[in-house]
Amino acid sequence: MTTGELSAERHRIAFLHDRLDRERAAAQAGLEAALRDPHEQRWHREVTVRMLSEQVNRLKVADEGLCFGRIDTADGERTYVGRVGLFDEEADWAPLLTDWRAPAARPFYTATAARPEGVVLRRHFHTRGRFLEGFHDDELDMTSAALLAAVNAPRAEVMRDIVATIQAEQDEVIRLPHEGVLVIEGGPGTGKTAVALHRVAYLLYTRRERLSRQGVLVVGPNAGFLRHISRVLPSLGETDVVFATPGELFPGVRTDREDTPALQALKGGLGAVDLVREAIVDREELPVEPVRLELEDVVVELTAPIAAAARDVARASGLKHNEAGPLFHRALVDGLVAPALTLIGEDWPELAGDVRRELARHPDLRRAASALWPVLTPQELLADLYAGRCAALGHPGLLRADPAAWTVSDVPLLDEAAEQLGDDGRAERAAERVRRAEVEYARGVLEVVDTDAAMHEDELRAVDLVDAEWLADRHTEVDHRVLADRAAADREWTYGHVVVDEAQELSEMDWRVLARRSPNRSMTIVGDLAQRQADAGVRAWGRVLDRYVPGRWRYRRLTVNYRTPAEIVDFAARALAEVDPAATAPTSIRSGEPPLEVAGADPGSFRPSTGTFAVIGVDGPLTPRAAKGLEFDVVVVLDPERMAPAERYVALTRATRRLVVVRDPVLRG
Repeated sequence: MTTGELSAERHRIAFLHDRLDRERAAAQAGLEAALRDPHEQRWHREVTVRMLSEQVNRLKVADEGLCFGRIDTADGERTYVGRVGLFDEEADWAPLLTDWRAPAARPFYTATAARPEGVVLRRHFHTRGRFLEGFHDDELDMTSAALLAAVNAPRAEVMRDIVATIQAEQDEVIRLPHEGVLVIEGGPGTGKTAVALHRVAYLLYTRRERLSRQGVLVVGPNAGFLRHISRVLPSLGETDVVFATPGELFPGVRTDREDTPALQALKGGLGAVDLVREAIVDREELPVEPVRLELEDVVVELTAPIAAAARDVARASGLKHNEAGPLFHRALVDGLVAPALTLIGEDWPELAGDVRRELARHPDLRRAASALWPVLTPQELLADLYAGRCAALGHPGLLRADPAAWTVSDVPLLDEAAEQLGDDGRAERAAERVRRAEVEYARGVLEVVDTDAAMHEDELRAVDLVDAEWLADRHTEVDHRVLADRAAADREWTYGHVVVDEAQELSEMDWRVLARRSPNRSMTIVGDLAQRQADAGVRAWGRVLDRYVPGRWRYRRLTVNYRTPAEIVDFAARALAEVDPAATAPTSIRSGEPPLEVAGADPGSFRPSTGTFAVIGVDGPLTPRAAKGLEFDVVVVLDPERMAPAERYVALTRATRRLVVVRDPVLRG
């Protein structure tokens, strides 16, 4: 990327934003004129207003990431690709920016080095707001020499030039016509992440109608890894991509805290489903002492047997806990009517109805019902469990000083709790109250217009075209958040496709979360069982996937290592053999320096003058877990013998040029 090229592209994108501003201003002016025009026929004006309103909203959304790519073809054509189409009306409406959904934009998503579709260069723009920060290029006319030059080049801070390394076995995976779950397994350096992301880009185009409405969820092992890959997938019109770690899959919670291996195993196993259920049942209580309820004529007591009968009714309904709360309250009322009538000494239908209504409105009974069958959030349920209730349930190991200090292993439990608790309906009721008020106001406005004495009886009136519901919607604030923001904030959002990288680390409970996010079971699963570090992780793909997608998952393995020099691969093979004696390392196509083993050296002394550098050790600065999925030109591994075999294998395979192993001379002796 030269300074001149960057300057030219910045000028181009600034020009496109100017054109967008002009089109948006024109649409806004047209909308305002249509709203003011008293002479236009009302039905025609309404159609115009709706059309221009949609256009204004579309152009507003397009401002973020307006232009995100460019393709150059072998015949010299250049096409800029973006969120909307922009045209030059002074040059026969020649395209200035091609809408990503247009046929002309297809090669931006579907071309690979193995099948370039006439494309010689694909450029990805990295913008912040309207400012172009930089770009990276995929050169698709790759020869063998060019391929080696690409894989030998210094690593960038983000993935770049990855299409250059996509050859035949990778291309087959990218275009595989499979609707279910695809597992892509490969050792370090096989490009499995790059293949998965290009497969997603391919699907985003070929299945854009569905995915543009639902979006894509990409789950990675840590924030550093997600930053590493986030610029590979371009912004895609209405379609957007949510990047999240397993600790971010429950709205409102972001955590990277880790539990002990024992707690990870407890929380990650399917037994945690029953644990959550036990915690909920524990909150469906009975009164220790009778609750006195003063009625107009008598005092009746809410006893444990009456509450137990009401609890049985609520549980037998099959409703989720929060949703069964009103039923529990009604069952309490039903159970108290007969004792109240007995105390009164009368039993006739009208009196029974009066007593029932009095009990239903009684504030003390409502408070008692709320205490015995409380409305709970997932956070409240688990915090109370960890604060002390866990001991009574036989899990004292869950007790902790700060009950709400969420860990990564808590996230699937929070999601499970939300699923089992159900919605309490408070947000929906509040929204419905606001909605009713808006409709009533709109109805009043229409009544005023409809009774306008100045209008002829044959003249078309507003009420002939619109109703109060539609008019209320016109004044409702439009949600202009991009899909990623809306999806990430909605626990019940279901995605058109889900990508999971380093999937071997996910627990059984993590898989339940992902299954809820992808009811259509359209997923790309990326991993390497030999690199599994989590005790609660995957030991065999079929053991997990046969539960959720029996018969609908396919497996592909990548066998060529494009990243790691053969000398480093051979050195790391000893750790691989400890993980799995039957495992075979991928074949490296590169040669380089043999690893350097030293004792007691300063890791910083090996920092290269150019390129990326990392120090990996059990105590940091970068741990093996945090290094998963990342790559660096030079890597220093501290005391690999202190690492578990899988951790050691990961640490030793992060280098693309030079590996240095530094051992503590005391530990070595």
